[in-house]
Amino acid sequence: PNDIILQTFVAGVAPSDLEVNITRDMITIRGKRAESAKVQQGDFFSQELYWGTFSRTVSLPQEIEPDEAEAIERHGLLTIRMPKIDKNKKSNLKVKSV
Repeated sequence: PNDIILQTFVAGVAPSDLEVNITRDMITIRGKRAESAKVQQGDFFSQELYWGTFSRTVSLPQEIEPDEAEAIERHGLLTIRMPKIDKNKKSNLKVKSV
């Protein structure tokens, strides 16, 4: 209830090759998947792997606190936790005399 959780597969991408940009209402994930072995065109029957750069932008359903977000990659699964902004949160402001 207090966070927005985004999960995506980034198998084959090193954490150092991932870039995550967050604003209050949007997140962009960019990365690069490098081909580890060269296979000649005629040496395989079927190939379902994607190599190269990728980018995905997602509009968030609610504003979040970008500075408090955290990203964890484990076994190819990237999980990003983004705390929602509490618009009902109130605080008292002290008035200073200058």
